[in-house]
Amino acid sequence: MPKIKIGLIGYGGIGRVHAAAYRAIPFHYGLPSDSVEIAGVATSRVESARAAAAEIGCDFFSGDFRELLARQDIDAVDICTPNNSHHRIALAAAAAGKHIYCEKPLAMTVAEAESMAQAARSAGVKAQATFNFRFFPALARAKALMDGGFAGRVFSFRGRYHRSSYIDSGKPMSWRLKREITGGGALFDLGSHILDLLYYLLGDFAAVNATLDTLIAQRPIAKGSAESAAVDVDDIALLQARLQRGALGSVEISRMGTGATNDLCLEIFGDKGALRWELAQPGWLYAYDARESDSPLGGQRGFRKLEAAGRYPGQRAPDWSMTPDFMRAHAECQYQFIRAIWDDAPATPSFEEALHIQRIMQAAERSSESGGWLPVGSG
Repeated sequence: MPKIKIGLIGYGGIGRVHAAAYRAIPFHYGLPSDSVEIAGVATSRVESARAAAAEIGCDFFSGDFRELLARQDIDAVDICTPNNSHHRIALAAAAAGKHIYCEKPLAMTVAEAESMAQAARSAGVKAQATFNFRFFPALARAKALMDGGFAGRVFSFRGRYHRSSYIDSGKPMSWRLKREITGGGALFDLGSHILDLLYYLLGDFAAVNATLDTLIAQRPIAKGSAESAAVDVDDIALLQARLQRGALGSVEISRMGTGATNDLCLEIFGDKGALRWELAQPGWLYAYDARESDSPLGGQRGFRKLEAAGRYPGQRAPDWSMTPDFMRAHAECQYQFIRAIWDDAPATPSFEEALHIQRIMQAAERSSESGGWLPVGSG
């Protein structure tokens, strides 16, 4: 298989995660060490790009992503920048013929996401979004069960993603709290993940009825500053949703979940069975089979704890019995992108899939403004 050379654009916290994941892929799958290589890095300032290159161990660095795109030795770019730059970088990357891996949410708006997906299609390049939570083996097993009809007719579902990252009113402003940079708050930051998992397992959303709120409206402009600025994105988003297939459910998203570190979980309820999964126990899937007898003398009805652990097909290390973690899920998401390039196969989660999540979030924001149900449309 040919070597893949990645151009990394952006090197904040998530950029480091992606860089570490690329380095780990050859170890996970017994590949030559240079089969996946970060060949260059670009950030907003040449000084930070130079420091990033020193950490990564690559020779090329730049304060202008266009210089990275101009290099003939770059096969694909990984966009790890704030949300307001995804669109222009992705369009430039597609025009340069580079495959594109982009952090979530895909864009600031539905219109941006549509043009990104169209640009990738027109250029004939692979384009994948970073919805890394899909890549826990327990969720792959849940997907197989759902596709096989395990739950039967799905009646309802619940999803929750809570963090406590903004409960301190003294925490200063950051780019994540500015709509002009992020496009949205907790809904975009955390909600895109849980909405994608529900979409992955259950299919398209049809309509939403949402309430979004900003719970701390003013924050210091810097740590310890007496001067404050307005927060113009949501801290919490509560959604009711109906799927195209008819199921009704609820989704809770909050960056104000006191006591929560990374509390992501989902539940699916059908006439034949039910499923539960939570990030705190990533190696296990809970399944309830309603087909089982409920006889008092021999019944086995009840939730069962199904082993999933680290069952990644083709993985050489670590051993399958080891519990997967956040970094491993990122590595798998990135590996599947690289495999799509090697195999000339569709990349997934695709930009088209990420576009559907963008449409759900737009409908939720507009629903919160209007106070009622809104369809998840293309507008």
